[in-house]
Amino acid sequence: MKKFKKMLPYLIINAIVFYLTPFMIKDTGSGMLILLIGFPVICFIVALIYGIKNSFNWIYSLLVMLLFVPTIFIFYNESATIYILAYGIISAFGNFLGDNKTGI
Repeated sequence: MKKFKKMLPYLIINAIVFYLTPFMIKDTGSGMLILLIGFPVICFIVALIYGIKNSFNWIYSLLVMLLFVPTIFIFYNESATIYILAYGIISAFGNFLGDNKTGI
């Protein structure tokens, strides 16, 4: 429970990004820009900061993946399911690099 409390602010940032940013999508181009560049960059940076301040934790990446799942049904369609895995891998990589302080 203590580790989850440490994750909560970072997960809230991801949730805000995942659930509020899609309202800025005006067309397919802006949607793809957000899905392919915006979300991955934010996931990576937030996970990197989490890794620096805390240690590497697989659960963090799994929770990021779970946070994205409902957005598929709310904002996108089933073709966006691949991004679940992509954002999980990106957040795990950022988390790992943040924990590996000599790697930065």
